[in-house]
Amino acid sequence: MKKKMNDRERTFLLITIPVLALFFCFNTLPLIKGFIYSFTNFKGYGSYDYVGLRNYKDLFTDLRVGKSYLFTFKYAIVSTVVVNVISLILALGLNAKIKAKSLLRGIYFIPNILGGLVVGYIFSFFFTYILPAAGKAAGIEWLSSSMLSRENTAWIAIVIVGSWQAIAMNTIIYISGLQTVPEDVYEAGAIDGATGWTKFKNLTFPLIMPFFTINMVLCMKNFMMVFDQIMALTKGGPSQSTESISYLIYQNGMSGGQFGFQSANAVVFFVVIVAISAFQLRTMGKKEEQL
Repeated sequence: MKKKMNDRERTFLLITIPVLALFFCFNTLPLIKGFIYSFTNFKGYGSYDYVGLRNYKDLFTDLRVGKSYLFTFKYAIVSTVVVNVISLILALGLNAKIKAKSLLRGIYFIPNILGGLVVGYIFSFFFTYILPAAGKAAGIEWLSSSMLSRENTAWIAIVIVGSWQAIAMNTIIYISGLQTVPEDVYEAGAIDGATGWTKFKNLTFPLIMPFFTINMVLCMKNFMMVFDQIMALTKGGPSQSTESISYLIYQNGMSGGQFGFQSANAVVFFVVIVAISAFQLRTMGKKEEQL
């Protein structure tokens, strides 16, 4: 017999339908259309023809695309390591019994509530004018010119800005993990003589491993998709040395007449991110089981 829908279930359904409709219109539908355009020579305007897999084939021979992938991987790996190391240290400090702990937690979280472009433009002024002036005053030659104007230092500036803004959220996650560790564990460890690094290595870290996994996956994904910092600081320069995949897709897809080609790039990029995230979850999941 068919079960009639009661008022409670009907209410939940009515609430869910508008959300699903909005999600489909602004997320799923553009994704489907982008996938379709990836098989065309669409320029972003006018008519277009279907070209099959030509865009996907050209991706693997395009030097600019390859260079953007290399930069993105380098940036994401370095930033992920930097952010997680600093975040874990901060979390350990903020989780300890210190004065003004709540105030300090609020202060360090400020970078996360600021917009990426706003932060980027502020740091752009800092790297272009303030830091070189300080370098000249101190007689430091390599610091006397803008970091953003040199290929070997521009990416470091982007890592600094991206990491500075990402540390706050990662620290919150680590603090949440640290607060789940029972005090009894530390008391038992103290009886066995576990202190300092030994205490962290054998007691704390194994118990917060799931939170470490979450942070690593989210960090890698977010840094792979870096865009705001590139737009505000370098716009892919100098000499396209800091051109991320997301920025390349936006720049050449929206105003470069390569909408179809960059749609194919976006599809491949999506697959790459999913594959990396799945690999991280599987690898670190096994590590959690071992611990």
